[in-house]
Amino acid sequence: MKQSLQFKFSQQLSMTPQLQQAIKLLQLSTLELQQEVQQALEENPLLELEHADAEGETDIGDYESPWDSPCSAALGQSSAGYDGEDAIYQGETHQSLQDHLIWQMQLSHFSPTDEFIALAIIDSIDDSGYLTVSLDEILAAAENQTGEQIEPDEVAVVLKRIQHFDPIGVGARDVRECLELQLLHLPEQTPWRAPALVAVREHLALLGSRDYRTLARRLRLSESDLAEVLELIQHLQPRPGEGFGNASDDYVIPDVLVRKKNNRWMVELNPESVPKLKVNESYLNLCQGARQKDDMQYIRQQTQEAKWFIRSLESRNETLLKVASAIVARQQGFFEHGAEAMKPMVLADIASTIDMHESTISRVTTQKYMHSPRGVFELKYFFSSQLNTDNGGEASSTAIRALLKKLVAAENPKKPLSDSKLTELLAEQGIQVARRTIAKYREALNIPPSSQRKRLI
Repeated sequence: MKQSLQFKFSQQLSMTPQLQQAIKLLQLSTLELQQEVQQALEENPLLELEHADAEGETDIGDYESPWDSPCSAALGQSSAGYDGEDAIYQGETHQSLQDHLIWQMQLSHFSPTDEFIALAIIDSIDDSGYLTVSLDEILAAAENQTGEQIEPDEVAVVLKRIQHFDPIGVGARDVRECLELQLLHLPEQTPWRAPALVAVREHLALLGSRDYRTLARRLRLSESDLAEVLELIQHLQPRPGEGFGNASDDYVIPDVLVRKKNNRWMVELNPESVPKLKVNESYLNLCQGARQKDDMQYIRQQTQEAKWFIRSLESRNETLLKVASAIVARQQGFFEHGAEAMKPMVLADIASTIDMHESTISRVTTQKYMHSPRGVFELKYFFSSQLNTDNGGEASSTAIRALLKKLVAAENPKKPLSDSKLTELLAEQGIQVARRTIAKYREALNIPPSSQRKRLI
């Protein structure tokens, strides 16, 4: 076998570190981007923040970013600030349901043994306010804790006392007991209290299925009297612990701002969502006077990395602005008239408009938010599939959901619209949708079926 040398030409795409960094920054959310920038500032001494109120920059107000000063990265044509008013923070206090119950227990006159039982009960109450273990388990836990013999009746008495703590009904073992406790807490002269107690104690299944005709017959009430009973029951709280907890609200910083100016919809980057960086000139000047070769090489390397990072941020902002502008241009009907005017749109539509790959559009629209006069929306919200209409046009699935929600909101609560009737009403507007599709959209909107939407009041 004879050996020989051959030349072979081929092309391959290599992911340079700079390209990998640009792709990574592109898919980060605002919070993740701020963390990434903060890490870069800590690791690279040649990288520093540039104040937004410097000469030639637009002052964006007194808003404080997670860093020392408000800043944005190469905003280009976007220079207007976010005109929302910042509320003054007055401080807040979070108290869990268990803390609230323990506080009341400490103000009550419990014996040491009863206090151990009460603590065991309170620890077994979930966030909704229900007792999640049996009294036998509470009894065993209290006996192990105190080393004493405890009677079951003593546990039941302590539970009864806790069930009358605020909120009323806490510590109940099921919905029936929870509602019953709240009704019993009402004054005896409360109108319709007695039939409401019977309905909760004996006919809770009929209440859940909204079988009002059978319920009225069992309670021997007229439809108007039953409506009064239902109104009283609906004022009760089936989840007494719902108002407590340490869960805090999630706040979204919009990446782009949309506003109408001179009858045109304008898209701008939010200068508060991204930092503005620059290369530190002081350290850069040290490169010229550095005597040690290693020092000079280090400064040059860090300078190059700082420039790459800044360019990646600029590229991210430019791509985000292009995608957002293309979305607004295609969905102007939504901003003018609402979700019912939403047009069908997929990633390929925006990709072809701005000459980018669909994967890039997907990265840009994930966890990126747009502030508009109609609210704050994730960019992915504007993408939806299409359905054909009778006149040969196209309807967005988002628009159909909006129409469905509007029809249900306007229905007669005594005679709610069935899925078949909703299909007919949409067909009258030229939108042909199968009944199973209506059912799917209704479930996605958390709208119960017509049998469960029926009301007497």
